[in-house]
Amino acid sequence: MIKFIVLAILAVFLVSILFVHLRGRVRLPFLRQVVNHSAWFAPYNSLMYLNSEVPSKPYLDRERFPELDELRSNWETIRDEAMKLFDEGYIRDALNNNEAGFGSFFKKGWTRFYLTWYDGPLPSAQKLCPKTVELVSKIPNVKGAMFTRLPPNSHLNKHRDPYAGSLRYHLGLATPNSENCRIFVDGQPYAWRDGQDVMFDETYVHWVKNETDESRLILFCDIERPLKSSLLTRINRRVSAFLGRATAPQNVEGERVGGINQAYSVLIRIGNAVGGQVKKFKRRYPKAYRIGRPIVAVALLVLLIRWIF
Repeated sequence: MIKFIVLAILAVFLVSILFVHLRGRVRLPFLRQVVNHSAWFAPYNSLMYLNSEVPSKPYLDRERFPELDELRSNWETIRDEAMKLFDEGYIRDALNNNEAGFGSFFKKGWTRFYLTWYDGPLPSAQKLCPKTVELVSKIPNVKGAMFTRLPPNSHLNKHRDPYAGSLRYHLGLATPNSENCRIFVDGQPYAWRDGQDVMFDETYVHWVKNETDESRLILFCDIERPLKSSLLTRINRRVSAFLGRATAPQNVEGERVGGINQAYSVLIRIGNAVGGQVKKFKRRYPKAYRIGRPIVAVALLVLLIRWIF
């Protein structure tokens, strides 16, 4: 009976992963998708897609979210606070390698400053950019918001975000205003412009290229996905609140850090230590490394299969 339950759970996961993988025209390599962090949410995300009130497509009609007009109308006020933060050095990467969601972005020079994150505004944001926090806090379906900056001549690799309970909103603040600074969502490009906004589904594969000599500064928001079912809406709000607390970020020392981000910081330190030893072994014994790596992988797979059955 236990084996049947385990097999049923595995089957649901595999079907859901395949559904997510085949959604859209641009896909990650299948083996990468299977081990990608978005695979963990595949069954839940499939429910979100099947019950979504908005169409299943990369870019969404921004006018379906009229409450966001307030942000676009006040983009210059928001921009002024963002530029002041940047000048003072607050738009930066994670202080202690404690950001699981965007860890790989920092390697490309991407930086951020959080305004609010699911369970409320960050104290530093309330102090340093009160006007923007007030504007964002008036809109209940804005679950997370931050300023993000991408430096000149930089890019973000292909990826899909793991959680389909939200949609992504971008408002251009100080951008190159060029077709050479753009995001590709499922292969379809969008170039940011100052004072213009866009809504898209971040669980499609997307990537970013800034091929200009200017940086790109935007307001970046997670918007609650509207659902057909009131029950699923309540469930999604509870799930997003839990994930928000678990991934709580910090702008400055002393602000609360969620459990997932704390664990990520520890794993990064362990990984760096272990990785350093592995690199030393690889340099010293390259032949043994090449032979041993597949043996270790097969041994781990055998142990997993034996544990399941």
